Amino acid sequence: MDAVCESLDRLSGDDRLAQEWLGGLASNPALPSSVLARLLTVEGLPHSSSWLTWCPLDAERTAVLVASPQIDHRLQVVVNPNADVDVLACLARDPAPRVRFVYAAVLGDFGRRIPEGVADILAGDSEAKVRRMATQWSLSVPVRARLAEDEDAQVRGAALTAELWPRLADTVRESLLADPAPGVQNAIARLFPSADPAPLPAPALRIQDPDPAVRREAAQDPEVPTVLALELAEDPDDAVRLALSMREDLTEHQRAAIAYVVPHGYHTPPRWIVERGHEPDVARRAAASDHVLLRRSIAMQNHLPADVVDRLARDEDFFVKLTLCESCQEAPHDLVLEMYAYWHDLKREFLRCHPNFARPGLARFADHPDPRLRRAALDDPDAGPELVLRLVDDPDVGGWALRDPRLPGWELHQRLGIAGSARSAAANPALPPATMHQLLDLAGVAVLPGR
Repeated sequence: MDAVCESLDRLSGDDRLAQEWLGGLASNPALPSSVLARLLTVEGLPHSSSWLTWCPLDAERTAVLVASPQIDHRLQVVVNPNADVDVLACLARDPAPRVRFVYAAVLGDFGRRIPEGVADILAGDSEAKVRRMATQWSLSVPVRARLAEDEDAQVRGAALTAELWPRLADTVRESLLADPAPGVQNAIARLFPSADPAPLPAPALRIQDPDPAVRREAAQDPEVPTVLALELAEDPDDAVRLALSMREDLTEHQRAAIAYVVPHGYHTPPRWIVERGHEPDVARRAAASDHVLLRRSIAMQNHLPADVVDRLARDEDFFVKLTLCESCQEAPHDLVLEMYAYWHDLKREFLRCHPNFARPGLARFADHPDPRLRRAALDDPDAGPELVLRLVDDPDVGGWALRDPRLPGWELHQRLGIAGSARSAAANPALPPATMHQLLDLAGVAVLPGR
């Protein structure tokens, strides 16, 4: 170890290497909190302007960021989906209103658990915009009732829910009904529409409406009888015919008779698949349809029966198979690998996170002409250091090999002294914390008290 330290010490003063070390350490998934704290003192980390929004965080690292005196650091940790939710909770009382507002805005985002009492704390904030943002989360009845009487009209309107209304005191309800603020009146109108609303036009009138948006809604509305809806099969608007073609109650013969146009890019799946696509019978029917958008829609489900997955995996449509790999946890390994190799969108990298991507045997691609498949070789869990060493100088995937924790220590330390390799080597999670600190020392980063 002393020899390693001495060899690194000889690199002192090399500004290019120092910049690579800093950039690499900022993306190291095993970054200790002590190293993170020192990195926070560096202004303008190379190539990492928003690194704190995506860097890996545990409770200790989250605590370092939450305690940072710089508002920007605290703002970035709020929107980092990896941040520890319990440590973040202290930001509900952050001295900066901007931090509290952003925290209130994203409190439950990313599927986060909301710590007990935090939403109520934000609902009592001195800033109206923070209180208003807090109303989107689950609040205790007394707190929400208090907000219904808030001095800010937008907060009063945002606090109202159908569940809260009957629990309010009669005097509060009367006051709200008489409240002249548009935000309050709009909220009441939204929750309690008139008992005698304007009747919905008859289906026959809706399908003849000059507005294509009205006809499109009628085309997909199950309340419109099928026989009437089919009158839209010759509608001049492409979107109307497409909406009609995806109705649940049509036979495949009826769908085929509609001259619908499949649009490019993302499409909105029909409501019946969104709501009931998890039901095996619905999934099987959509997967067997000749309508490609119904097959693409059902492929968006997170989980599907094995026979449906098998059918969609053999679909003739590329995007049915791609959607299956992007969304369905049961998509087969071979298909996920195929989509990863041949799809050119940047989102292909997310396929490497699919639970069926990494498998023993991927090492066979180490010499494949496609660089993406050579990179996939590194995801073979049974491969050893020899595979990593084999790819470390690959012009396309060498950076990923340098980040692989299976890279032998002697090679890792050697690469820290090579310009062009040092950044990736500094991002390797197998790098010892002592070496990380040494790199910071050599880069001239201040040593914090207590280290």
